[in-house]
Amino acid sequence: MAQHNQLGQYGERLALQFLQAKGYAILEQNWRSSRNEIDIIARYQDLLVVVEIKTRQTEKYGAPSAFLSAQQQVHLSEAIEAYIDEKSPQFKGIRYDIISIITNTFGESIEHFEDAFWPDNLNVFSME
Repeated sequence: MAQHNQLGQYGERLALQFLQAKGYAILEQNWRSSRNEIDIIARYQDLLVVVEIKTRQTEKYGAPSAFLSAQQQVHLSEAIEAYIDEKSPQFKGIRYDIISIITNTFGESIEHFEDAFWPDNLNVFSME
């Protein structure tokens, strides 16, 4: 397995433990819909939370959280639309979070950006 894949999997495990410790109920990991994937789908209180995990070894080229393109945001919103259509979860709102992880020989840091973005194309449902 390529080193970047191992780093990504390690970051996902850290993020999962981090969210569980904060009281998030993990509904799905690496949930796929056609070509789109959501790293983690969780429930926090009455919210459905879409979590994108960005893991890097350094911030030399910028913070990991800065590497979520507009196109990736569209793909996440398309995937959560498919998830909602398939699973019909009960929730009052949806939130998009990013977990940014730096891990290297100097240690690890985890930052959780709640409500990090809102895709312009999202028209999944009305939150009544």
